[in-house]
Amino acid sequence: MTTLEQEPAAAVEIFGDRIESARRFTASLAEEGEERGLIGPLELPRLWTRHILNCAVGASLFASGSRVADIGSGAGLPGVVLAIARPDVQWILVEPMERRVVWLTEQVSDLGLANVEVVRARAEDWDAGAGVDAVTARAVSALRKLIPLTAPLVRKGGELILFKGSGAAAEIEAAHKQIQRFRLRDVRVEILGEGVLAETTRVVRGTVG
Repeated sequence: MTTLEQEPAAAVEIFGDRIESARRFTASLAEEGEERGLIGPLELPRLWTRHILNCAVGASLFASGSRVADIGSGAGLPGVVLAIARPDVQWILVEPMERRVVWLTEQVSDLGLANVEVVRARAEDWDAGAGVDAVTARAVSALRKLIPLTAPLVRKGGELILFKGSGAAAEIEAAHKQIQRFRLRDVRVEILGEGVLAETTRVVRGTVG
C-alpha cells in the first residue's frame, strides 16, 4: 500500500494561515482520489510536492478581487488549491464530468470556500459573460489546443496563467499560430518556487489583446 507523502516544510510557508484547509483537502484527495478516479495510484508518495504545492506556488500571480476561471478543474488542481490559498479572489471551477463536479462541490462545501463557484460545462460551451480577469488550467491539453478554449473567456487585457510541464517553451513555439490568432501578447514561461520547492513549477503567461 502506498502512503501519503509527508507534508514538506514549504507547505506552511506557502499557505500561511490557510494551511489547515490545505491539509484537509490533501487528506481528502489522498483518501478518496484514486477510488473516485481523480488521481492515479502512484500519486500519494508525491501528492504534496507534485500536485498541491506545484499549484499553490502560483497563487501570488492572481490579482486581489479578480474573477478567475479554472478550466477542466478535475480533482481541484489547481482551482481548489488556489481558492484555499487566495480567499480574496473569486474562482469559477469549470468541469464537464459529473462525478468530478460532485467531488468539487463537496470539497467547496466541506472547506467552506465562499469564494468558489462550480460550473458543469465544457470550456467551449461556457458563457463567461463579459469575460473573466484570468483563466488558469493544469494538465488539460497542449497549448495550441488550450488557447482556443481559454482565450475567448478572458476580457481584453486579462491573462492566461496556465500550469505546464518541462516542455512549456516548446509548447509556446508549437502554438505560434494560435497565439497570433487570439492576439496574445507577452507570452512567456515563468518558473516558480526556486529555492522553495524540490520541483519548480512552470507557468505559461500571456495577456489577451
